[in-house]
Amino acid sequence: MRKIKCPYCGFDCIKYGKARIGSQRWRCRECHQVFTKPYDHTNSDFRLFLQWLFSKNVQKDMPGVGRNFRRKTVKFWELWPLLPKVETQRSIVFIDGIHLGRKACILICCDEKHVLGWYVCRAERAQAWEALMSRIATPKVVVSDGGTGFRKALKKVWPKAKLQRCIFHASQQVKRYTTTRPKTLAGAELYGLSNDLFKVNSTDAALNWVRRLTDWKIKHKAFLDEVSYDEYGKPRLKHERLLKAEQSLIVLIKSGTSFTYLDETLDFDCSSTNNRIEGGINAQLRAMLRYHRGMNIERRIKAVFWWCYMHSPKPLSPAEILEVMPTNKSISQLYDTMNSRERLENSIPTWGDAIVWSDFHFSDPYPNYLWD
Repeated sequence: MRKIKCPYCGFDCIKYGKARIGSQRWRCRECHQVFTKPYDHTNSDFRLFLQWLFSKNVQKDMPGVGRNFRRKTVKFWELWPLLPKVETQRSIVFIDGIHLGRKACILICCDEKHVLGWYVCRAERAQAWEALMSRIATPKVVVSDGGTGFRKALKKVWPKAKLQRCIFHASQQVKRYTTTRPKTLAGAELYGLSNDLFKVNSTDAALNWVRRLTDWKIKHKAFLDEVSYDEYGKPRLKHERLLKAEQSLIVLIKSGTSFTYLDETLDFDCSSTNNRIEGGINAQLRAMLRYHRGMNIERRIKAVFWWCYMHSPKPLSPAEILEVMPTNKSISQLYDTMNSRERLENSIPTWGDAIVWSDFHFSDPYPNYLWD
């Protein structure tokens, strides 16, 4: 049993009966002070906070319209949940980003069971992807929707990992150009080809699909080469949207990322879509933010962080979280210390900038000014 220390002198205490309300009394062996140790509700309040955050309960249905709840839990919004490095290699990971309006984007990486990492940024860029991926061991296969800057970060941080482009997003990109009801024969056939991506389940089927795309391009070459003229007399491609849809598929084929899941060297079942993170994580995060709508951008970011942390491989207990997780104040103090140290280093004269001792002192017993 953990020993009780005296709040007045710090020495060990012994039990000294019960108080009128039934709580244990303690007596100090050194200063003989008698006291009752107050119960700390912080851990239970933190559990209540997480339970509310991950549920559909709204504060207006709570007693007092949630005022008592907010008073107890407002201090927990100061915490920032952080995840340690992931050093165990995974066979497959899924990467995607969830946008919180136009103000922030949270990049998330997960495997088939847990969330492995997250990173908040302004937009999907190579530097943000690198910051997320650098804390996770290189996996065998990465499934991505092709976000901006991801390929550049992948070559730099995980050069040996194989990339599988989500075929659902590839099909959706074609659908964006052709619509679901194409008005031309070429558009209808290309839209059908993009939907047939989901039926490719073998290497022969993949080769057959690529052959069909090549035949489509040859068949409609004259149609795709048609040119129209604008009001200034400049020639423009008449079917530019179809050409963009075709180009998006050709880029996937040339990069070799569309059929990675059919690689026979892989010793596990590789997914061809990003459904694990889209439906298993992003959908639940959007539902949580929808249930508790009205939070400012900082609290929305922390809400996503808490959900990701509690679904990580080994989350700490509430008591350990309250002890080790940084707060807004501790992070601000850290930045202030770093900035003050940088200002101090910049203010100290370096070589060639400071005053030399010999400029104002003479160590020679026969200085030059006494020679004459």
